[in-house]
Amino acid sequence: GTIPSSTFQLVNLTHLDLSSNYLSGTIEQLPLKNIQNLFLQSNLFQGRLPVPPPTTIQFSISNNKLTGDIPPLLCNASVLQYLDLSNNSLSGPIPQCLGNFSKDLEVLDLSKNSFSSTIPNTFTKGNSLFTITMNGNELEGPIPKSLANCKELVLLDLGNNKLTSDVSPSLCRASSLEFLILSNNHFTGEIPQCLGNFSKYLFVLDLRKNSFCGAIPNTFARDNWLQTINFNGNGLEGPIPKSLVNCRELEVLDLGNNNITGKFPHWLENLPKLHVLILRSNGFHGPITTSKTKLPFPNLRVIDISYNDFSGPLPTKYFKTMTSMMNVDEAKFKLEYMGSGSGFGNGYYQDSMTVTIKGLIIEMEKVLTIFAAIDLSKNKFEGEIPKLIGKLTSIRGLNLSHNNLSGQIPKSLANLGKLESLDLSSNKLVGEIPQQLTSITSLAVFNVSQNQLSGLIPRGNQFNTFSNDSYSGNFGLCGLPLSKKCNNSGAPPPMTFQQQDNLESPSSEFDWKALLMGYGCGLVFGLSMGYLMFATGKPKWLVKIVEGEQCKILRRSKKHAIAGRHRGRRN
Repeated sequence: GTIPSSTFQLVNLTHLDLSSNYLSGTIEQLPLKNIQNLFLQSNLFQGRLPVPPPTTIQFSISNNKLTGDIPPLLCNASVLQYLDLSNNSLSGPIPQCLGNFSKDLEVLDLSKNSFSSTIPNTFTKGNSLFTITMNGNELEGPIPKSLANCKELVLLDLGNNKLTSDVSPSLCRASSLEFLILSNNHFTGEIPQCLGNFSKYLFVLDLRKNSFCGAIPNTFARDNWLQTINFNGNGLEGPIPKSLVNCRELEVLDLGNNNITGKFPHWLENLPKLHVLILRSNGFHGPITTSKTKLPFPNLRVIDISYNDFSGPLPTKYFKTMTSMMNVDEAKFKLEYMGSGSGFGNGYYQDSMTVTIKGLIIEMEKVLTIFAAIDLSKNKFEGEIPKLIGKLTSIRGLNLSHNNLSGQIPKSLANLGKLESLDLSSNKLVGEIPQQLTSITSLAVFNVSQNQLSGLIPRGNQFNTFSNDSYSGNFGLCGLPLSKKCNNSGAPPPMTFQQQDNLESPSSEFDWKALLMGYGCGLVFGLSMGYLMFATGKPKWLVKIVEGEQCKILRRSKKHAIAGRHRGRRN
């Protein structure tokens, strides 16, 4: 229903909380002359944004269906400390006065609307702004230099807009920042060198999906608190700076989809808390050499170095020491998403990543901390698949496709009881598919196509669900689901001369682009079937990753925030 008109006749009312109901209708006026705290969020209100009385200290009307622009009269509420208009359909330019209308304003949340034009360049010195979140709009132009006046600023989220130009070094004067999120914009130029050490409190530096170029800053100082660095999807060049080894608290390093070159940065193996390392789609080359570190990458749970030019044998030493992928008792883990760790705004920021499943590149917006995967595909690795991989019993995905691997498929892979995606396609593997693999009852994706495998295809459990595509290009395989029958010895009939020619011909090599085109033709059907897979719980890890509601940041006092910094730092 609507708000009873009698509510607005309570002239002495100072606190009104009607949040999280099903209230609807429009609110043209708020004639509550003494109101200080007004919470109307998470309802069904429509129409234009009502102007809070000048006495209002806290005003939240987020998660409604409001439209239109922000009335300039809002700036008359000169004692506001908390203003949350997020998750509506508000549009138009942001009034310039919002940058300086209240010297006491601590929280300004305009996220997930349709605001356009530029960010106000009116942030004055001595302001109290603590968080500014304007993500998910259509804002254009550069970051205003006056933001450098926000000396108390802890969270700045301008992601998912249309902001342009380069990032001015003046932003580094906001030396209290813990979260700097500029992702999914159109920023260009080089990343300012000062971003590596401008704030000793910084937890998250997220610049992904822009057009930054040049080298990664080599200015990461010792004793910094960085937990997430995400530069994915830019045009960054040169080698990985060795100053990253100073980021001892680093948990997620995502440098994928750039033009970074050089050899594998083995010195990163000394980062004690690194959970996720993504270097996919760059220009790395050469064999993966390891240092003399006894326990390299002890906490690594996700490594993706696909789409590079790495060569030589697979990194067996790393498989020996990745203890976070071995025999992890997930029952003892609290289910939470990566990135929801310590510091101010606990739960506000969540890490994301891109994975390749059956040739399709999928963006995961949330990733559970128990998720583990290895993707070494689209390189030039050679030699046999190490049996040691069978000890990584916690991994959900293993992709070794599109390399030059030879030898047989290790029977030890059957120990990967939680594996849900196994891709060994487009290699030079020989021998039979181990019957033991049928014991992996969680396996939803299996691909050994374009190899030189032979013998009877295993049957039972998940293997009864895999199609011909999982085995194509192996002329020595026989049995269901292929139409080729096996003889009494379990071997296929002799190959024809044409099949032998095709096997030896370079043109028979697997064309991954053709596969993606094929998947594109079946995308509509695939999405429909994917929904059914989610509904029935398969694949489980994919469901867990994409489920859940986004956490929302809650206001807290500056005193609490400063205390939180000390709690957030790891000993």
